[in-house]
Amino acid sequence: MQHVVEVSLAEQLEGTLPPDLDLDLVEQAILAVLAAEAQALEVGVLITDDAHIHTLNRDYRGVDAPTDVLSFADDGPPASFVVAGDGPRYLGDIAISYQRVLAQAAEYGHSPARELVYLAVHGTLHLLGYDHERGPEDAATMRLREEAIMAELGLLRGA
Repeated sequence: MQHVVEVSLAEQLEGTLPPDLDLDLVEQAILAVLAAEAQALEVGVLITDDAHIHTLNRDYRGVDAPTDVLSFADDGPPASFVVAGDGPRYLGDIAISYQRVLAQAAEYGHSPARELVYLAVHGTLHLLGYDHERGPEDAATMRLREEAIMAELGLLRGA
């Protein structure tokens, strides 16, 4: 089963990221989340800045403020044309603010790489239907999945 993850960097961030930041780790994190799914899935990821994610948050959620991560699930009807049966199903896109990554990593006392991976895991779980905002039970369920994936990646605490 093949999962497809495309990680891209917003043009305005090119050349500003530290050279030791491993964007492949973002891909690995999302693949770890998708591994439990029964079908091949495709996810797109955009690492961007606060200004861009602010615009997305305002335009799509009606929240006029930057945020750390947004998930855009492909919840539209299936296409009317024939799709290859062995190709991955498009699950959706994730946008992550790298400025929020840096601020939250400093606030929580761990590395930017760990925070970036956590936000990628969090966003992917949202694409799969997890939602911490529905209530305490849903939040606890989502947190357990996040912690399991982070532990699998060796990034549960203090990385």
